[in-house]
Amino acid sequence: MYDRDVDVPRLVAGYRLADPDLPPALAEAATRIRAAADAPFNSVGLNFYRDGRDSVAPHNDHLYEIVAGYPIALLSLGATRVMTIRSKSASAQRGRRRVLDVDLEGGSLLLMSYETQRHYDHGIPKTRTAVGPRISVALRVRPDRVGA
Repeated sequence: MYDRDVDVPRLVAGYRLADPDLPPALAEAATRIRAAADAPFNSVGLNFYRDGRDSVAPHNDHLYEIVAGYPIALLSLGATRVMTIRSKSASAQRGRRRVLDVDLEGGSLLLMSYETQRHYDHGIPKTRTAVGPRISVALRVRPDRVGA
């Protein structure tokens, strides 16, 4: 977090979509999401939120880790969780940051543009409300690895 090593308050995993060990269910999901988003996703990250205590702090993806012009696709599986999306700077009209709460329901697909990462932060806050487990499947177009 913020280029430091810290404990992550959720369980995480990731794959390159060309990985021969990619689970078939992820390959199928990626095929469908590629078609829906018309983007050449090549990476998938998984986040497992066990309950309301698991979270991710407001952040944006590092722009050097994604290819400009392509969206990030978030497929939600399981319990509904709230994602908070907030502007990085105050609105000239209102003098405060814009905040939007989005219910990410099971089976929903959220596309965030590359530009969204430049101007907004997003996160999944902790909640005291009883919620079941949720898996976030995040597809990105990552730059080719050097030497890979």
